[in-house]
Amino acid sequence: MSDSLDELLNKTFPGKVVRKDLTKLVKEGANVPVYVLEYLLGMYCASDDEETIREGMNTVKRVLAENYVRPDEAEKVKSKIRERGSYKIIDKVTVKLNEKRNVYEALLSNLGVKDAEIPDHYVREFEKLLVGGIWCIISIQFYHEEGQKGSPFIISDLKPIQMPNMDMEEVYQGRKAFTEEQWIDVLMRSTGMEPTTLNPRVKWHMLARMIPLVENNFNVCELGPRGTGKSHIYKEISPNSILISGGQTTVANLFYNMGRRTVGLVGLWDVVAFDEVAGITFKDKDGVQIMKDYMASGSFARGKDAVSAYASMVFVGNINQPVDTLVKTSHLLSPFPEAMIDSAFFDRFHAYIPGWEIPKMRPEFFTNQYGLIVDYLAEFMREMRKQTFGDAIDRFFKLGNNLNQRDTIAVRRTVSGLLKLLYPHGEYDKEAVRRCLEYALEARRRVKEQLKKIGGMEFFDVHFSYIDQETLEERWITVPEQGGGKLIPEGPLKPGVLHSVATGTSGHLGLYRLETQVTAGNGKLTTSGLGSNSAAKEAVKVAFDFLKANLSRISGHAKAGDHDFHLHAVELHNTGAARAMTLASFVAFCSGALGKPIQSQMVVLGDMSLGGSVVPVENLAECLQVAFDAGAKRILIPMSSAADIPTIPAELFTKFQTSFFSDPVDAVFKAFGVD
Repeated sequence: MSDSLDELLNKTFPGKVVRKDLTKLVKEGANVPVYVLEYLLGMYCASDDEETIREGMNTVKRVLAENYVRPDEAEKVKSKIRERGSYKIIDKVTVKLNEKRNVYEALLSNLGVKDAEIPDHYVREFEKLLVGGIWCIISIQFYHEEGQKGSPFIISDLKPIQMPNMDMEEVYQGRKAFTEEQWIDVLMRSTGMEPTTLNPRVKWHMLARMIPLVENNFNVCELGPRGTGKSHIYKEISPNSILISGGQTTVANLFYNMGRRTVGLVGLWDVVAFDEVAGITFKDKDGVQIMKDYMASGSFARGKDAVSAYASMVFVGNINQPVDTLVKTSHLLSPFPEAMIDSAFFDRFHAYIPGWEIPKMRPEFFTNQYGLIVDYLAEFMREMRKQTFGDAIDRFFKLGNNLNQRDTIAVRRTVSGLLKLLYPHGEYDKEAVRRCLEYALEARRRVKEQLKKIGGMEFFDVHFSYIDQETLEERWITVPEQGGGKLIPEGPLKPGVLHSVATGTSGHLGLYRLETQVTAGNGKLTTSGLGSNSAAKEAVKVAFDFLKANLSRISGHAKAGDHDFHLHAVELHNTGAARAMTLASFVAFCSGALGKPIQSQMVVLGDMSLGGSVVPVENLAECLQVAFDAGAKRILIPMSSAADIPTIPAELFTKFQTSFFSDPVDAVFKAFGVD
């Protein structure tokens, strides 16, 4: 498989491919970006003949040894230029206009020369010299005379180590030679990964990492364990993206410098990626707000100016806990700093890549086969930003009714990005769009599931689907980490065990399991799992007193005084002990005393006072949402809450078998399934 793909790649893109193990060999010795190395390897080693490759490697090593300027050897190189009068070097060149002298001056990063004169025609030809700079092979002359105003260093010749221009037609025609599967493998190898060691789902996650490079204003986050290569693609593979490593940043640096009236990083780069999201802080109070504006519309206001930019925003970070624990007890965006945990901010994410599904990088994951030269790949991705394939969905499918405007935009952007990577020539069929659409819906739903946990009822509609225009069949898309492992198990529970939803001491709604043990005794009550919360303990004691006074109304044989009761409360969402436990505790005591289980997958809602009056449910709609997410199928609600039913979305309410009760004794019978 690998050999035939290598041959096909060499034949289709002659001179644009390189063997990736050569990159690794040279990379270990020189601290230059991968795209600089591969440019040189492409010049001297773009062949499958071993002899040519060996000679080429020697040439590349010689060129790097003689011409690449190491910052610590800058003075030695300057001396060589002066002694010889002219010398060729490899360095990063950034140009600015000196208005006073009316000349362009170049900053050579590693050489440390700030004002080398450069002929105008290079600046006109390669505009990127003015924004962010380019790695180049340059010839520098040294010319000094008394009283001269400029620098004695003059650039006489300049050749960018980047594709100066891109023939997209070549890419479109070349892509037709490959199947979708082969092309995915080509893209993987071009970024240095070996596709034969990765399962298909991991390959799609790797593709999703590339979407910000082909799609304007695409916002994505990827959180997962350390060592899975989350930031590699933004740092090494493209000269058009910048990686900001954790820590403080400023609005001036990122968006707009009011003093200089210049646009920040979002105006200069295609992708701005934040490494280690946990460490992001803004010096400015309005930093997160401006970022929210920018992520929503691609523009932001500074002073009197409204500024537009096209950079995509990427957030990568580490999750240190097991994902199944986080899904049940918190949310998957918890590594973000406190200032950013805001549903309006996260709602602007178009996709969430599940980093925990990507294996930790091991040597065999890096390829030794051929791939496209990364600079060619980067330039191809950059050119694709000018196009949009967002309308591809409409030819074959319609989105379900649970997607709001933001969800729809997010899904369209993701589909557009995936199609640009896989089918740059625009020739895709219905099944190709379906694969991209299903991935896009899942990636956006993962964002929505976290929003629901952070923002509550406003984000209840997470049941994403799409409809086939031909067959009118509707398909629902789930997220793997939410499935299975429901908190409320299927099948009947033991007598004395039940689930309830209530507000905990944290102020958030959570699911609680009450487990009652009944042993022979003389009417004593003990509790556990309530911590030091006196209000929760008092609520259970009130329920026990009510049981002793009223058990005979439920069964003539049972006597509370013949048994000892132990009630253990389990907080399933880590929300702290709950006060509104009296009614649920009473039903649990009755179930234990009579040895009768309550109906399977039932949640008991509502509370009661000391005298047995039923208290309606607070936040009924949100309680139902928590119950549904935990796996409940039946719900028991006080009659006094019936007036709140119109506040519950119809599609949520119809998910349950609902029973109503009028008083605590009625609640016990309904819980047993006795009308």
